[in-house]
Amino acid sequence: MMKEFDLDLGDGRQLHVYDTGQEDARHPLTVFWHHGTPNIGTPPEPLFPISERLGIRWVSYDRPGYGGSTPSTGRDLASAAGYVSRVADELGVDRFAVMGHSGGGSHALACGALLQERVLAVVSVSGLAPYGAEGLDWFAGMYASGQASLRAAVQGRAAKERHEASAEYDPEMFAPADHAALEGDWSWFGSVVGPALEGGQGGPIDDDLAYVNPWGCDPAQITAPTLLMHGDQDRVVPSSHGTWLARHCPSAQIQICPGDGHISVLRSSAKALDWLHTNTR
Repeated sequence: MMKEFDLDLGDGRQLHVYDTGQEDARHPLTVFWHHGTPNIGTPPEPLFPISERLGIRWVSYDRPGYGGSTPSTGRDLASAAGYVSRVADELGVDRFAVMGHSGGGSHALACGALLQERVLAVVSVSGLAPYGAEGLDWFAGMYASGQASLRAAVQGRAAKERHEASAEYDPEMFAPADHAALEGDWSWFGSVVGPALEGGQGGPIDDDLAYVNPWGCDPAQITAPTLLMHGDQDRVVPSSHGTWLARHCPSAQIQICPGDGHISVLRSSAKALDWLHTNTR
């Protein structure tokens, strides 16, 4: 059963938290899920059956500006480590793994870099590398509308807000395999994207600004076992981001999934949970 509650951050803000159950003999591993842009933080329901088999408890939260969480203008990726620590302390969880998809994968990497004593393992699926990373053409291979959106973010909040005021959904962002996944086993995304946008563009804008500004940490600092998964047909976050991260994170290994795009790569994420189970025992 999914539990939801609001965590008082003590500064007039709150974080909306999701928890699939107690850590116990049946669920010995807690995994913090980090959602993509624009999503709310509900844990990935398509992975619940294998999670139950492996004994995984999911914990997650709406990033500030999404769902039930108070906005925090100017947040960076490093802020995720503070939020995860607060939630883990509230739940009495000492050590845990982290996993994220898309921009959530980058937030998971930030947690791995900053919470070395607590993070057992890291999984980043379709995650971004830091903007301005040396030796990486950061925009190369992105679909045109995605490039325009992130280039607007580079110019600052005002430019990004102007861009989003007239931006429209571009189906070309997804590869054919992505569209098939969204119509099939990963149609779950419909339940997390709509609610994420009900409160306006504040959360997505804060996300994109965070992606193109300094992370506040270095993914090379991660010491926990790390798995990077990427589809070679990804038009949202090209697989070159994953290969760059693999070269710069000493504890990382990468799995490139042929024929998969930004969403369809999640069809292989059951293997990522098996990997987590093996690497946290």
